[in-house]
Amino acid sequence: MRLIISEKEIAARRIAQILSGNGVKEEKVYGVPVHSFSYNGADYKSIGLKGHILQVEFSPEYSNWMKVPPQDLIDAVPEKKPIEKRIIQALNKISGDAESIIIATDFDREGELIGYDAYDLLRSRFGEIPVQRARFSAITPKDIKNAFSNLDKLDLNLAFAGMARQDIDLIWGAVLTRFISLSSFQLREKFLSVGRVQTPTLAILVERELEIKNFVSVPYWQIKAVLENQDGEKFDAFYYKKKILDETEAKKIFDKVGSKGTISAIKEVTRSIKPPAPLNTTGLIVAASSMGFTAQKTINTAESLYINGFISYPRTDNTVYPSTIDLKDTISNLKKNNNFKEIFDAVLSQKELKPTRGMKKTTDHPPIYPVSAANRNDLSDDEWKLYELIVRRFACTLLPEALVKSMAVNIDISGLKFVANGSTMLKAGWTEFYPYYKHVEVALPDLKQDEDISVIKKEIEAKETKPPARYSQGRLVEKMEEFNLGTKATRHSIIQNLISRGYIKGNPLEATNKAIAVISALQDYASRITTPDMTSELETDMDAITKGELEKSEVVDISKNKLKEIMKTLIEKKKEIGKAIRDGIKGDEIVGKCQLPDCDGNLIIRMSNKTKKKFIGCSNYPDCTQTFSMPQNGLVLTTDSVCKTCSYPVIRVIRKGRKPWDLCINPECPSKNENYKNNKNKESDKKTD
Repeated sequence: MRLIISEKEIAARRIAQILSGNGVKEEKVYGVPVHSFSYNGADYKSIGLKGHILQVEFSPEYSNWMKVPPQDLIDAVPEKKPIEKRIIQALNKISGDAESIIIATDFDREGELIGYDAYDLLRSRFGEIPVQRARFSAITPKDIKNAFSNLDKLDLNLAFAGMARQDIDLIWGAVLTRFISLSSFQLREKFLSVGRVQTPTLAILVERELEIKNFVSVPYWQIKAVLENQDGEKFDAFYYKKKILDETEAKKIFDKVGSKGTISAIKEVTRSIKPPAPLNTTGLIVAASSMGFTAQKTINTAESLYINGFISYPRTDNTVYPSTIDLKDTISNLKKNNNFKEIFDAVLSQKELKPTRGMKKTTDHPPIYPVSAANRNDLSDDEWKLYELIVRRFACTLLPEALVKSMAVNIDISGLKFVANGSTMLKAGWTEFYPYYKHVEVALPDLKQDEDISVIKKEIEAKETKPPARYSQGRLVEKMEEFNLGTKATRHSIIQNLISRGYIKGNPLEATNKAIAVISALQDYASRITTPDMTSELETDMDAITKGELEKSEVVDISKNKLKEIMKTLIEKKKEIGKAIRDGIKGDEIVGKCQLPDCDGNLIIRMSNKTKKKFIGCSNYPDCTQTFSMPQNGLVLTTDSVCKTCSYPVIRVIRKGRKPWDLCINPECPSKNENYKNNKNKESDKKTD
């Protein structure tokens, strides 16, 4: 019997179905599904894991935060502990008869490590077992059969690079998190998470937040004229200085604008808008962000589409289609879906297919593209939205460019220069089939050089400069890639960790007072932690492991030495760092204004000295005794929101394994009353009817 080990149960089942032609027998071993079948005259069993079945941890002697100095963890040797015991039991039971093992996990650093750990576990129990690697980029019959006809070796360098990342991230995260949390007395659920990649990523958001907070608006004035040509067609023009910084000057210009003008110059430019590049992971996250998808939601949804055989592997840096992809065959398959027949007819109407090329070319996986047709009923709403985006993006990389004509018209009004700009799509090209691209059409009438025009109306408008915009999740992923922070497989989870720890909120992403306090303190006393340079260097070192240029132990030792240097500085400045963080996070304790009519205090999160329970109380205590209860488990964050029903402040509760939820602090809020909910539902039903 040959044993196939996949990363997930659904992948194990689909591989078994594809290879056997659906002649699969399923049994449960310790509650874990095992799929038995025959293929090419040999017997197989296929089992799926749940990602990592082992986890790196420090031994129990290092678990007491109060007794073990954080710096002692740097040279502690991490241990691998089982975290999926039933799966390990099942693996052990069915592997006794295995003559060989085939690793069929995702082909990347993480997947290689997951497969290697499972193989190494079995090897330690049963002795040496021949092992091979099935590499594929899509779970389709063609790709799976090709992978099992061309089995390869396990890539140990790739697996060891994954191990190095596990050890480095554990050591850095544990040491820095314990030090910062202990020095600022933020313990238990309030502990302050600090990490090798997480912290420089957070620093990007804090820097932007401080830019916004410190931004000073500058007033300016804009002058607009509504004009009419000799055919009676109206259009808008603006004084050529879009921002006039002096109000007196602006009013003088405005008063000078007369009732007549002349077209003094017309400039027309036709430019092409090239089709988009093929999608890689970052590109997919950015594109899906415009539809309101978070980075985590995008990756989870893409993973589901991949596992079910609809798209290629979604974790890739590649933006160049390899020559091995038969584009016409792929299109013919996708045309079976009537939803996209029109777009693929347009693709096939061309004499030859010349796909666009992005800036990154790798050989592990192709760009993300659809590999099989899906019907609308096959997928959830989110899956369909993302699948449609991927299908349309793939098709557009094969379609011709669009053409746009831009016009800039100069108008002389009373010796003043005004400008009217127009933009017209001459040829839609790929944009006709890509609704995510928005072209703003600004039509101008047919104007002629030296033509006289009339000023129908003139306006002066006072405005202010705006602060820079906060980052969306998609834009943050782009910045992380730019600074080499994290990998295609980890960036979305880093953002999610920052949200779950209460460092950032909202979308676009807003850094909280806690985040600003932590980053500001670290920048003052240990700035290397907050910059991407050192993290990027370690990423490069880990890439060197995959190429066989460095050993895992060398890279881990380099990392430890860098951390030891940082800890010397941190320990010297422990009191200053702790005070700076405590002072900075006070604002995050304010829930809102006190609700009593004659009180001007703030409602803040407190803890009872007697019961050690958290509650919300007024800052004017003992003069004001207003209090509210609050959840005792999980992380509680303040928000800027008030309840739409009763106008009391709203808090956000985050618990591990559950979606965050918002909670009105008012125990008597009508929205918490069942009768109120029932009446609201009835009102909603009436509106629907």
